Amino acid sequence: MIAHGRTCGAAGVIRRRVNARVRAIALIACAFAVVAPAAAKTRAAPGHGRVLVLRLEGPVSPVMGEALDQAVRRADESDYDALVLEIDTPGGLESTMRTMVQKMLASPRPILAWVTPGGARAASAGVFIVMASDVAAMAPGTNIGAATPISMQGPMDSTLARKATNDAAAFAHTIAVQRGRNAEWAERAVREAVAVDEREAVRLHVVDFEASTLPELLARAAGREWRRGETRTVLGDLSRKPVDTIEPDFRQRLLALIADPNIAYILLMLGFYGILFELQNPGAILPGVIGGISLILAFLALSTLPFNSAGIALIVLAVVFFVAEVKVASHGLLAAGGIISMLLGSMILFRGGVALSWGVIFGVTLTTALFFILVIGVGLRARRRKVVTGAEGLIGARAWAMERLAPAGQVRLRGELWQAVSDNEIEAGDEVEVTGAERLTLRVRPASRREAS
Repeated sequence: MIAHGRTCGAAGVIRRRVNARVRAIALIACAFAVVAPAAAKTRAAPGHGRVLVLRLEGPVSPVMGEALDQAVRRADESDYDALVLEIDTPGGLESTMRTMVQKMLASPRPILAWVTPGGARAASAGVFIVMASDVAAMAPGTNIGAATPISMQGPMDSTLARKATNDAAAFAHTIAVQRGRNAEWAERAVREAVAVDEREAVRLHVVDFEASTLPELLARAAGREWRRGETRTVLGDLSRKPVDTIEPDFRQRLLALIADPNIAYILLMLGFYGILFELQNPGAILPGVIGGISLILAFLALSTLPFNSAGIALIVLAVVFFVAEVKVASHGLLAAGGIISMLLGSMILFRGGVALSWGVIFGVTLTTALFFILVIGVGLRARRRKVVTGAEGLIGARAWAMERLAPAGQVRLRGELWQAVSDNEIEAGDEVEVTGAERLTLRVRPASRREAS
């Protein structure tokens, strides 16, 4: 009996301890299940409950497209409540604009476009960007419109101009219909290049409202509907949300300066000039430094532009032709080939709607031809001239023997007395010719020998 009682008591103690541990583990698991998801959500969504702001200023270029792409991805990955685009642009590249519009239409976060500050504009390609936003607003003193496509290479022929205009008008109409805006005005902005101020834009339902400040923009956007596919969502009150502003990094600021196709082209040519001049004149240093930096900056700019490798190859070939023209008597054939190659390479250097100005093309081609044919040609001819200074400059000079050279003595050369030696006997008063110089001693021969030969 005693043994059995002790056994039962020990079993009870063990059961109580086990139950206590099970309850403790269960409480810890419940707490982890509640806290862990919240912590994970906080870590995964640093932008939740906040608004992201990006300023798009200047020409629409691949640099601007890259900035928008990064902002859209950051807004999605960090779970921002909205992305605000502050816009001030005269327009730009159609290819970049279409890419930006596609990203805006597919953005999983609502996008608010705001033409600001006073005096800003959303012209040409900027019209499409504003109309592609979920909410569009303009600050007082701004304007929008004039979206007729133009060519950077000058006027287009009637057929090409009509095709480009119809294509852009259809695109503007599609965007306006998808965002519930004035599709008729969008087409007129393309076909007739019409433009309106902020009040007329609101009246015509080109944009949704006016907003003088960012808090006003966020407050007036509350309650407006935005749609992705069949899903419709209503914007909440964003006016009290904290705001994060994207600041461009050094690379983006640098690219914004050099991403213009004409500037990239000029940098490329300066790079070729500098490197070639350094190779022709080793030790000049400065041309090589400037050429190397320009060439690297040009390649950096080309990395953001749709360039054609065949265009660069033709430009390099043109430089080779110009250099060969200086060194080979081709009667102008190589120079003509260089000019033609330079023009063709410049014309096809960029693709995808990006083109160089004709003025820049002709200016650079003419400058390159003159540079190689005149400047480098003069330099090479100067190299082939007879040396007139130093020991080499004395060779061939005429002197007079002041005394009998048998084999050494003194001669008068250009009013100065020199020690001289000769392999032939020379009498005092005879004219001699300098055939060499070793330090301060001249080697001479009778002048009559050269004439007789």
